[in-house]
Amino acid sequence: MPLDSYVSLGRSGLRVSPFTLGAMTFGEDNGWGCTPEEADSMMSEYLGRGGNFIDTANIYTNGHSEKIVGDFFAARPGQRDRVVIGTKFLGNLWPGDPNGGGAGRKAIVQQAEESLRRLRMDYIDIYWLHNWDRTAPIEETMRALDDLVTAGKIRYIGLSDLPAWKVTEAQMIADFRGWNPAIALQVEYSLLARTVEGEYIPMAQQLGLGVMPWSPLRNGFLSGKFSRRSTGAVDALRTVLVGEPMEADYDVIDVLETVAAEAGVSPAAAALSWVHNRPGVTSTLIGARRMDQLTTNLDAVDVRLTESQTEALDKVSTPRLNFPAGYAKLSLDLAFAGTTVDGVPSEMSHLLKQSAVRY
Repeated sequence: MPLDSYVSLGRSGLRVSPFTLGAMTFGEDNGWGCTPEEADSMMSEYLGRGGNFIDTANIYTNGHSEKIVGDFFAARPGQRDRVVIGTKFLGNLWPGDPNGGGAGRKAIVQQAEESLRRLRMDYIDIYWLHNWDRTAPIEETMRALDDLVTAGKIRYIGLSDLPAWKVTEAQMIADFRGWNPAIALQVEYSLLARTVEGEYIPMAQQLGLGVMPWSPLRNGFLSGKFSRRSTGAVDALRTVLVGEPMEADYDVIDVLETVAAEAGVSPAAAALSWVHNRPGVTSTLIGARRMDQLTTNLDAVDVRLTESQTEALDKVSTPRLNFPAGYAKLSLDLAFAGTTVDGVPSEMSHLLKQSAVRY
């Protein structure tokens, strides 16, 4: 699937690239990002390959990321409408102001206006709630976002990192009230973070939400930098914030290296291919500090692992999911008693095998 083989994002008419360019690394304000010039080069590379979706947030490098994206498109008249620009709200840039962030109406409107100012744009294509504001009623949040759609300030709504039950509540309220629902969901998803498979992925598929994995390389742990065979220093500026892989992580990394070698690709490309081809995934967020990292990640869009390679990665990274995920097989067997339904076979339960008598 090349970068310009576009896909519909959730239950919407918005078409996006299979890989989305994440702009969290744009700006050196946090001590580990890239310069505006490097960001410009990476955006040019991504767009030149046919990519059309750039994702940022008001809090990324204290607003500098949005400004870098805005300056890039302001210098290229006519190109803004050819791309999809997403940004996020919730993060407070104003210490001491309780309404400077969060998901209340006042905060949402103020943050949208500030993002539009930094982006130097008239509208945002998809506006994401960055996290769950536990103090704001979700109906207030969804109504304020619906008003922004009506006002033409945003085109679509997205949700990021909320509990699955809260996402469901938001969607149900929007549907009941006739408001614009969310069309996509951002969640952490990688070979080292698979618990979203228990609730989030099935929920998103049921509710018409396109899934966008973030950190598909798990903070660089799956990029090839970290290996049991490496003895030198790792070029990873963020390790001071996110730490280093644990012993169990290296068990997955070992198999990833083997699969990547068999496929003739980098570990990063194999890891990205694995997550991008998971059920429910629409567009995978990729980011980079340097052009060589970006090109390596973008090349992964054409990588397709074999069934046996995928199974090897599935097996070594199988997560322990929350209740009631562990009862999925039992439920299938109890309900369908050895028949095949929707292509999925079941077995006759042990209870039925005990006696042929029926009352």
